[in-house]
Amino acid sequence: MKSLENIFIEKLKNIKAIITDVDGVLTDGSINYTTGGEQIMKFNAQDGAGIRYWMNSGGKFALLTGRSSAMVAKRALELDIDACLMNAKDKPPFFDSLLCELGVSADEVLYIGDDWPDIPCMVRAGLGIAVADAVGEVLDVADGVTSRSGGCGAVREVITLLLNAQKRLDKLMEQYK
Repeated sequence: MKSLENIFIEKLKNIKAIITDVDGVLTDGSINYTTGGEQIMKFNAQDGAGIRYWMNSGGKFALLTGRSSAMVAKRALELDIDACLMNAKDKPPFFDSLLCELGVSADEVLYIGDDWPDIPCMVRAGLGIAVADAVGEVLDVADGVTSRSGGCGAVREVITLLLNAQKRLDKLMEQYK
């Protein structure tokens, strides 16, 4: 298994932006509906806090999802995420658009995914990370795999690793000591 600890520190130091899929990464992949037909999505609060810590420390963060969802738009707005692209059925052109919008090169991006549509972005990014419960083909191409599943703090796990590798974690922690 490709644990996150085995990723080269030098590659982590060069990361300026995180781009992530939503369903299966920021959520557990479940799509639930009320009897009235309204969609319900569950997001992990630790992931949300980690995203804010990353952005507050100067990192860029973007969502790239193949579906369109009012819940995703609401979460992106709530967290003040730098960019959120939905309806990205073919992700590579949208990935390129995000590179321009965020002002970074592909080598400066860490991409987190869980399913086949994420593979092209994962292999183009400086680092491609799979969540623990990603499909086998994604696990095969990933540079590292989280110990947590999608929707269960996997994004926070990656962000904590990044902040630590970039020597930003201690400064962020000072306000809580």
